[in-house]
Amino acid sequence: MLNEYDVIVVGGGHAGCEAATAAANLGSKVLLITMDMARMAQMSCNPAMGGVAKGQIVREIDALGGYSGIISDYSAIQFRMLNRSKGPAMWSPRTQNDRALFTLKWREMLEKTPNLDFWQDVVLDLIIKENKVKGVRTKLGLSLYAKAVIITTGTFMNGTIHVGKNQIKGGRMGEKSSEGITEQLVSFGFRADRMKTGTPPRVDGRTLNYALMEEQKGDEHPQTFSYLKEHSLSEQHSCYITYTNSNVHEILKEGFELSPMFSGRIQGLGPRYCPSIEDKITRFKDRDRHQIFVEPEGWDTVEIYVNGFSTSLPLETQIKAIQQIKGFENCKIFRPGYAIEYDFFYPDQLYATLETKYIENLYFSGQINGTTGYEEAASQGLMAGINAHLKINQKDPLILKRDQAYIGVLIDDLVTKSTKEPYRMFTSRAEHRILLRQDNADIRLTELSHKIGLAPDKRLELVQQKQKAINEVIHTLTTTSITPEKINPLLDRLESSSIKQKTKLKKILSRPEVHLSALLSADKKTNTQIQSIEYLTEDVLESSEILIKYEGYLNNENALVEKIKRLENIRLKTDFNYNAIKGLSSEAKEKLSIIKPLTLGQASRISGVSPADISILLVVLGR
Repeated sequence: MLNEYDVIVVGGGHAGCEAATAAANLGSKVLLITMDMARMAQMSCNPAMGGVAKGQIVREIDALGGYSGIISDYSAIQFRMLNRSKGPAMWSPRTQNDRALFTLKWREMLEKTPNLDFWQDVVLDLIIKENKVKGVRTKLGLSLYAKAVIITTGTFMNGTIHVGKNQIKGGRMGEKSSEGITEQLVSFGFRADRMKTGTPPRVDGRTLNYALMEEQKGDEHPQTFSYLKEHSLSEQHSCYITYTNSNVHEILKEGFELSPMFSGRIQGLGPRYCPSIEDKITRFKDRDRHQIFVEPEGWDTVEIYVNGFSTSLPLETQIKAIQQIKGFENCKIFRPGYAIEYDFFYPDQLYATLETKYIENLYFSGQINGTTGYEEAASQGLMAGINAHLKINQKDPLILKRDQAYIGVLIDDLVTKSTKEPYRMFTSRAEHRILLRQDNADIRLTELSHKIGLAPDKRLELVQQKQKAINEVIHTLTTTSITPEKINPLLDRLESSSIKQKTKLKKILSRPEVHLSALLSADKKTNTQIQSIEYLTEDVLESSEILIKYEGYLNNENALVEKIKRLENIRLKTDFNYNAIKGLSSEAKEKLSIIKPLTLGQASRISGVSPADISILLVVLGR
């Protein structure tokens, strides 16, 4: 190892791996410290990537030059595009993954990354001088120095595992927790608290009766997360759906008196949108069943992840209840479900770069900031790695805005609104979601990343080729007309109004019931013309159709974004003395002083800061 690094990353989970590779690929000398090098980027919970809003985040990570999309594609055993029945703002890619292969591929990518060293150890505390981080001290007695440190400890900080009355110190089942960092940072004024998450039992797939369940196949034409398309699925593994029932619920209730959640042994707040099975049957008493997703753990294993059955009830209760589920009558359990409590720090103590406000050059990313999910963690790690490198090289930070990326929404929500419960991304959190689609993350973000030196030339070339092809498809459809006799038979089949004179293809395609593939099948000449366009792909055709169908909505949304940018472009100094401003409400003074917003736009999104307070700030700033 070197005596001093540019960046030290503490933790080898999804956030840590993206942070380390991003900083290293930008040119920083990076040291990744993890407790177990065999489990880097471990899928601690479900063996899947993406899903609603999360899939958009994976695409954004890929567009920026991160690795999560590539590795998800390489280890995928099934691909599905969720929400196809809804508008394109809701379409969300998801893969079922081979858990072991995912970790193995991440390890390979990490070892191929230049400027990146590894060290297996436990970090006990930080080396801090004059409120600036200088490095870390480890359990093996080493003092390792760096210009910046990124903490990505996941569920390991003072982690406690609960199974019934049993409590085990650990960050994951079978792995030790880490201690010391929380206590040190609290002494510097940081506010910390406890959160809870959980995981379901893993079972033996050989003991399940799949004939009694609903088969859930992957898409007929599976796509990829990565825009590089280096690895795509040729065969897929099915998942299955079954349900709990009243017998299951009654058995689970029998174990409630031994439940750590109901007995008060668990103090941390659990995820609202991914509750345990005991929480679900308590909160939704009127429901006599809950959906269970039966998800394989990989190509060459019989281990099954029982998605929807997260629990910390005693082992005996888990076994007895799960065997009452249809198809699980003879089920054998490999390991029980459990809950885990861990420390987190309120994210309003961070700047939008994910640098802490109290200690310079110290960055937090992942579950330490109160988030859940691999995707949310990985995106934060990527941005922390980028911004740590930019900061120590005296370059402007990369801060994604809410109209640019779900990652921008995620980080802005965290640092502006904070969180008291595990934060999960949803499409509903993004007010500009029609702009933040899964099909255009490369067009939105790759050029930004290329400018700072992360996204390679190949990615920028692919984006430019895609944009050129989209423009040509739209131009062709805008300038080409079709006659009634050619198009009316199709319109009649679709129960769409027929036309009486030649009409532009773009106008026909703008109808909700008309799709581009059908339109081109009715006009062979235009189809031939479009098929001859250079760099034409299915992605290009899909994006072109979306842009035409939703042109009005997109124009309105872009006009709204331009109005909002007026506030986003007004910068605020972090040492601004809000208490000295007459007329600001007491709550606004308190919140603004704590959060220290970087722009007036961010200030306007803080709970408790009213439009009147923003008007006063505009006057003070001479605007």
